[in-house]
Amino acid sequence: MDYSDYIRTIPDFPRKGILFRDITTLVGNGEVFRSAVDLFVERYRGKGISKIVGIEARGFIFGSAIAYALGIGFVPIRKKGKLPAETIEESYELEYGTDYMEIHKDAISPGERVVLFDDLIATGGTLRAAMNLIERLGGRIYEISCLIELTPLAGREKIANVPFFSVVKYDVD
Repeated sequence: MDYSDYIRTIPDFPRKGILFRDITTLVGNGEVFRSAVDLFVERYRGKGISKIVGIEARGFIFGSAIAYALGIGFVPIRKKGKLPAETIEESYELEYGTDYMEIHKDAISPGERVVLFDDLIATGGTLRAAMNLIERLGGRIYEISCLIELTPLAGREKIANVPFFSVVKYDVD
């Protein structure tokens, strides 16, 4: 299945010059969403993965569905101040400044094998920060997965030391 047929491109969102890749059209189609989730489930079934870690917010959509289908835990990584228990934080660079993400301190035990999931990789900064959080807790990243990869932005370079998998690749950002 060509999942790109179900991803809507919205020009000039959230600001002029950006082509936003909108997955709501894909997840809004039950058959296509199930197919995409099943693709990741089959990839990770039987691999000894104990948790799927998803990045706020679109990483939650796929990550939790994949974890559910595998019968394993789901761990959210959220923006600073959104998690209620004790957390650790990591900063990352944006085009216009710095932001922070957090994970609960007890979300991952040392040695746990996890998959880190986000809907899209662009520059790789968000995924790099998430990797750092997982590694600080002692988690072992089996693979990083994204539905979409914006190849011209070279995000893979920031996560080059970890296996990476993406399904839809766009050669324009």
